[in-house]
Amino acid sequence: MPVFQSDRDRNRRSGYMETYFELPAGEKMKKIENKVMLITYSDSMGNNLKDLDNVLNKHFSKAIGGVHLLPFFPSSGDRGFAPVDYHKVDEAFGDWTDVEKLAENYYLMFDYMINHISAQSEYYQDFLKNKDNSKYRDLFIRYKDFWENGEPTEAEVDAIYKRKPRAPYVDAHFADGTTEKVWCTFDEEQIDINCKSETAKEFIRDNLTWLCSHGAALIRLDAFAYATKKAGTSCFFIEPDVWEFLQECTDIIDEYGVELLPEIHEHYTIQNKIAEKDYYVYDFALPMLLINALYYGQTAYLKNWLEICPRKQFTTLDTHDGIGVVDVKDLLPDAEIERTKEDIFKYGANVKKIYNTAAYNNLDIYQVNCSYYSALGDDDDAYLMARAVQFFAPGIPQVYYVGLLAGRNDLELLEETKVGRNINRHYYKLNEIDEEVKRPVVQKLLRLMEFRNTHPAFDGEFEMVTAGESELVIVRKNGSHTAKLTADFMTKKMTISYTDMEDGENKILEL
Repeated sequence: MPVFQSDRDRNRRSGYMETYFELPAGEKMKKIENKVMLITYSDSMGNNLKDLDNVLNKHFSKAIGGVHLLPFFPSSGDRGFAPVDYHKVDEAFGDWTDVEKLAENYYLMFDYMINHISAQSEYYQDFLKNKDNSKYRDLFIRYKDFWENGEPTEAEVDAIYKRKPRAPYVDAHFADGTTEKVWCTFDEEQIDINCKSETAKEFIRDNLTWLCSHGAALIRLDAFAYATKKAGTSCFFIEPDVWEFLQECTDIIDEYGVELLPEIHEHYTIQNKIAEKDYYVYDFALPMLLINALYYGQTAYLKNWLEICPRKQFTTLDTHDGIGVVDVKDLLPDAEIERTKEDIFKYGANVKKIYNTAAYNNLDIYQVNCSYYSALGDDDDAYLMARAVQFFAPGIPQVYYVGLLAGRNDLELLEETKVGRNINRHYYKLNEIDEEVKRPVVQKLLRLMEFRNTHPAFDGEFEMVTAGESELVIVRKNGSHTAKLTADFMTKKMTISYTDMEDGENKILEL
């Protein structure tokens, strides 16, 4: 396989606080900053990357410091998550010039689907055509080679951590008329990669190197825990293999000053393990914990998590997927998890349990599909309080584009496509965005985001002050600079006070 050789000089990393990565041609690409990151598709705020850049510069340049640009590569399914070729930008979105232009003003996160590649990719298609004579024959996991007798036993299938109630495979139909099982964890368009093979190692190096040299400040390793497989195990987050694999990826990207963010939805202790090795992690527990606190006016479970959660993390309330349920196991009692999940359908706005069933091509028991604003009943006060807690929590906040505009459930798109996750994947037209930003809840959210991006207190310490059962008090402090959030989850009222950066006086943030 040809290996991509970057035509740019390779600079050694100089640390987290570096803002730019210098390139020989004089270009600059932003690196990670402690500022709010937007999560968006290339065609969700306008039609393409040029529209996105214009929208951000017009309305959100002070509120947004970074952008997680959801998969923008040519893809054969799962809205970008079945990539055909990482070296290309989907022509409908633009080209690499558009991506790198964004990187001049915002630190960017790219997705790398480390577990799989498109069934329509040249790699898999060559394998189907040439089988054992294909140069990519070792890029995929062939059942005949993986299992001792070419097939897993019933016990081995049961042990696998899987997304479908059967053995994870598809039948590969070769040009010579033969058929063979290959590993497929997710959709049939997403063929798993044999990450231990030398072919895969070269493939991964090729792709990561390319992404590092084209604007990435951070690379999100999608479905990372599924990439380490061993017969007789869960084939999910297998230790020590997972650490060796993560180190191999780190070695590839290290000289570019790029960071990795392994994406895993599972028990919070897995996030803790990754954080202990000084990698960024996701806080996927916060969304459900905040809903629980806001629904029932109780803060004990939320406070416990804020005390023990990793500090080097990205916080979320909403993403392109649903609201995570599995992530709060043992952080909420089982009865609280069930009650909160069920009450989203009761208290949430325009969300029904049927949207999370086979009728809407959605049988994922690990999440609830709903916009976060609608999950809180389209209640402005509850929504702004949730965002304030997120912004005061440890870590760098991420805000999904629908959440940025306090978006409601898109029932029209849901019914049109019969895809459950599309309830929270609205396509905003440019004139629609111009109107949405005028809503008071959006104006207040943008003010909060600008405050979070600019006040020095958020680069300092995190402390929770003792408060009542329905109250939460958080203080962020950095030298003489402080910011304090006082929130009552029963009344949905909050106050944010802070030291003024010019005169040092204590003031109240007016929203």
